[in-house]
Amino acid sequence: MVSNPRQGDRRARFMNRLFARLSTRQTAATGFVSQPEPRTIGSFARGRQMVAGNLLFAGYLIEAEDCDLWEVAPPDTAYEDEIHGFAWLDDLAAVGDPRARALAQKWVWGWIDRYGAGHGHGWSPDLTGRRVIRWINHALFLLRGQDRDASAVFYRSLAGQTWYLSKRWRSAHPGLPRFEALTGLIYSGLALEGKEALAAPAITALAQECATQIDAQGGLPTRNPEELLDVFMLLTWAAAALTEAGRTPPQAHVDAIARIAPTLRILRHADGGLARFHGGGRGLEGRLDHALAASEVREAAPGGLSMGYARLSGGRTSVVIDASAPPQGAASLNAHASTLAFELTSGRRPLIVSCGSGASFGAEWRRAGRATPSHSVLCLDGFSSARLGTMPTGRGEPLVEAPRNLPFELDRLGDGARFQGGHDGYVASYGLTHARTLDLTFDGRGLAGEDLLVAMDDAAKRVFDRQIDGPKLGGVPFDIRFHLHPEVDATIDLGGAAVSMALKSGEIWVFRHDGAAGMSLEPSVYLESGRLKPRATKQIVLSGHAIEYATRIRWSLAKAQDTAIGIRDLARDELEFND
Repeated sequence: MVSNPRQGDRRARFMNRLFARLSTRQTAATGFVSQPEPRTIGSFARGRQMVAGNLLFAGYLIEAEDCDLWEVAPPDTAYEDEIHGFAWLDDLAAVGDPRARALAQKWVWGWIDRYGAGHGHGWSPDLTGRRVIRWINHALFLLRGQDRDASAVFYRSLAGQTWYLSKRWRSAHPGLPRFEALTGLIYSGLALEGKEALAAPAITALAQECATQIDAQGGLPTRNPEELLDVFMLLTWAAAALTEAGRTPPQAHVDAIARIAPTLRILRHADGGLARFHGGGRGLEGRLDHALAASEVREAAPGGLSMGYARLSGGRTSVVIDASAPPQGAASLNAHASTLAFELTSGRRPLIVSCGSGASFGAEWRRAGRATPSHSVLCLDGFSSARLGTMPTGRGEPLVEAPRNLPFELDRLGDGARFQGGHDGYVASYGLTHARTLDLTFDGRGLAGEDLLVAMDDAAKRVFDRQIDGPKLGGVPFDIRFHLHPEVDATIDLGGAAVSMALKSGEIWVFRHDGAAGMSLEPSVYLESGRLKPRATKQIVLSGHAIEYATRIRWSLAKAQDTAIGIRDLARDELEFND
């Protein structure tokens, strides 16, 4: 057993390289047991851009018509991960014309020529699992027009990668990386002639991971909604492959799918996208609904929280709230200090958002995106409700000193639904507990909010007194932020008493407050993977000082009275590389 994490990572990399090279000695497969059916969904717009010579990976755009993907010097590790994982193959297959096929073939066989002997970055269990799933999904697209020798090279490489996965899946980190490795092994073991025996141990191992990694709420330790969707799709693909091979998926596997599907429905906004918390994005358009339909799970989530999130919905409006403590330890390396933050979507249009993960824009943006001011929630004295620590492996920064006492209630009201929650993330430093109440009407036309800062007991009052008697003589400053989606057109209205927000659908929303804090409309950013740079947007900020043991701020979001109940909204967003 390796006790030093750095030593363990070095040993894992050495073993990955060793078994990658040994994979070339394995018996080649001669074909598929049955015709593979593609299940992954790509972006037609992104595929079309690749055919035109615009390569956008991990936030980097390289313009190189007729270039070899593998000759481009990778700008960072995230870029390498993306190209070696071959998810871009989904996009080229979505285009599906002869030019897209020729480019896909050039890059797949180019990878085999350059890296197939076990050299290079792409030989890790998670990337290999991701890669073989795509190769098998799009095998008919790739093999069309290829001669016998080229086909033999393709099958030989797939067989070697399958054997590699059978030896190295255990070294993948628990969570999504291990699910990718095991699903790739099951997928390829069942699909390739003569490799069926390699699938059996992976089927058992995947069921064990389902039992240990998917909790009773149908969630992951990372609490990342997009990562949960990725795991869900992998499990449904593996279950479908097993069923088509005449095998019954283990009960733990089936039960995990049944637990995750209702949770994803809680995390689904009215526009079909995911809530963007703890490093996750909204997901490719249509992917969530397609995955839920493919699972054939119809059950709704039980009452309470799902993966630590609460949901309010009414009419065409959805509100998703981060109502639990952030992840801990290794699971928190991409987690955000977003406790009690919420997002609101009306119909197909996001209104209140989180800034999102800045990981694709560099380390500084990544840190900024994880901080409390990047979320639609109260921030005290400019500090986050959890702090960034360090990891001895250098793999990232976990969250430390995070809230741990988080009571909540979900209730039905006469005219809507209510969420009430609180957290103690500021008690140790300021003596103040943050409590938040959100009331959404049944018709979805109004959200009433209240944020409360309160010193709960004598010990908390003493901490607060030391603050306002010392460095915070004028009171402890706070800001309540409401980040707006970039497509929201916001202006100060009614002589500074309100903010009017116009959505592209034609809806008008109005933000008001009780005057207990000052209001301003300030710049913000929207951090979205697949873009070249952060998108400029705005945020509504309520600012004030806590000078008493209890400070209460009330605010509301409501559709303007002349906004229709139902609006025909058919406009679609296209992928752009120039923003």
